[in-house]
Amino acid sequence: MEISQLLKGVLDLAVLAALRDEDGYGYDVLRRLRQAGLDEVGDASVYGTLRRLYKAGVLTSYVVPSEEGPHRKYYSLNELGRRRLAESARTWHTFAKTMDDLLGATP
Repeated sequence: MEISQLLKGVLDLAVLAALRDEDGYGYDVLRRLRQAGLDEVGDASVYGTLRRLYKAGVLTSYVVPSEEGPHRKYYSLNELGRRRLAESARTWHTFAKTMDDLLGATP
């Protein structure tokens, strides 16, 4: 199974989790996801997900001027985003347990 197919279904959850403890701008979120082991995640996918989650009202944003280049647009979880993260995490854990049970605990 292709990791990229799995990522499509969980990218919202991954992005919300990456912003749980600290605000971040697009490339920063991408870096966090890759450091966590999601090496296959694409730049455009993360930027598009951030924009979509912002439009859905689960993220807030603010711009920070930069002397080294263009201004950076930071995203942060708002209360709705924290609730969405908690709900999505519960759904994920239930789904993962079901798959573990189906596949057996041993890989």
